[in-house]
Amino acid sequence: MSIFLGIDIGTSGTKTLAMDSSGKILADAMETYPCYAPKPLWSEQDPEDWWRATVTSVRKVIKKARLKPADVKAIGLSGQMHGSVFLDKNDKVIRRAILWNDQRTAAECEEIERRAGGRKKLIKMVANPALTGFTAPKILWLRNHEPKHFDKTCKILLPKDEIRRRLTGEYATEVSDASGMLLLDVAKRRWSKKLLSALELDVDLFAKCYESEDVTGQLTTAAAKLLGLTTDCVVVGGAGDCAAGAVGNGIVNRGILSTSIGTSGVMFVHSDEVKIDPAGRVHTFCHAVRGKWHMMGVNLSAGGSLQWFRNELCQADVAKAKRQKIEIYDLLTKEAEGVAPGSEGLFFLPYLSGERTPHADPDARGCFVGLTLAHGRGHLIRSVMEGVTYSMRESLAIFDALGVPVRQIRASGGGSRSPFWRQIQADVFGRKVVTINSEEGAAYGVALLAAVGAGEFKNVSEACAATIRVVQETSPDRTARRTYDRAFPVYQQLYPSLKDDFKSIATL
Repeated sequence: MSIFLGIDIGTSGTKTLAMDSSGKILADAMETYPCYAPKPLWSEQDPEDWWRATVTSVRKVIKKARLKPADVKAIGLSGQMHGSVFLDKNDKVIRRAILWNDQRTAAECEEIERRAGGRKKLIKMVANPALTGFTAPKILWLRNHEPKHFDKTCKILLPKDEIRRRLTGEYATEVSDASGMLLLDVAKRRWSKKLLSALELDVDLFAKCYESEDVTGQLTTAAAKLLGLTTDCVVVGGAGDCAAGAVGNGIVNRGILSTSIGTSGVMFVHSDEVKIDPAGRVHTFCHAVRGKWHMMGVNLSAGGSLQWFRNELCQADVAKAKRQKIEIYDLLTKEAEGVAPGSEGLFFLPYLSGERTPHADPDARGCFVGLTLAHGRGHLIRSVMEGVTYSMRESLAIFDALGVPVRQIRASGGGSRSPFWRQIQADVFGRKVVTINSEEGAAYGVALLAAVGAGEFKNVSEACAATIRVVQETSPDRTARRTYDRAFPVYQQLYPSLKDDFKSIATL
């Protein structure tokens, strides 16, 4: 029996699943951990929590699926992108990891652009502008603000690659996740010596870079014993969570786009060639498909906006849902369904953690605009869902303007599980939205990569074709589509109108 594990080190928790050679999921498990915010707009986690969650979730999956140690042939790793793990000469973590949604590095982003010779030259070097969420600004922040920690640093790893080190003893990464560090020459799929030199960073600080299905090592004796596996089990490169989720959704061929609404929102489109937005509004990264790329728009608080609404404004309903043994989001959705498309002129800007696409503004703030006495809670809920979807349509509009073909949109993440939110997506995008037979996303994607690396499939496209199929379609409603087409330009104008106010608010 050949079994492949997919492990996704997410922001909320680590998910592990076991998949057989036909693509069938045999078992899965999820282990959660905390996120720390020592200052406003800071976001950190303890890598030791990731490791504990990995070990526990793997052991649970092995037990649930009743697997023998030798059954598991390969492991694929995914994880939250852009995070920074700083290791000393003894491989000890120096400080808590700084995460993708941390916004402390605005000054360092300016420093990177200045050292690179300007924004345009930077984009030419690494295909992307300097954004606060990326890894490179975090490294400079450590050097500028915690020099003693920086002086101790011997290796800098991404979250999933720290878990790889614990599994295999190897310092390794792969091109899709490394693209989000802002230190990779994305076109050439290797570290940018030119930018590293400009930033005065030694290339030896970083791991060796592989393609996503490449084998990067085998389990050490200690790791195999801890997990209940064997040292014959290999670990492949894997992928950053966005590229891994795309593989799990079959976004591995030209013309297919995925829309994912999890904590963040992602619009991800496959590209056979390197296509770069000169304005730097959307990202161009290496794909988890060998020799291919993707473009991506990211909204920092997508499902996270609705989660915030639930946590802060619906505690009584959470308790009620628990008593009735129903999902709280089903209750909230039912309220929103009673409101007409457009929420009677109420807009929500989902900038609760600042924003990335298309504005790249850490000072942006979330807000409701257009509130009147006629609006009730159902309007607020629907406007949150609409605002998130409008923000994702902005990425779609950029792809269209750049001539990137989109012939099919596949929905995933928590937003895809809600028929109501899928309908909003179809109506706002003005295009048919489909779902597929797998809802496991990133963990499933890297399990497929593990199967490719172990020789079960000859390449990623073959693996996806053998395991993934469309199961449901949602077509846009003509009336709702017209409403949203009228409202979308209004939404687009709100950020420019409020931009200077956001900066003033940030200084208070």
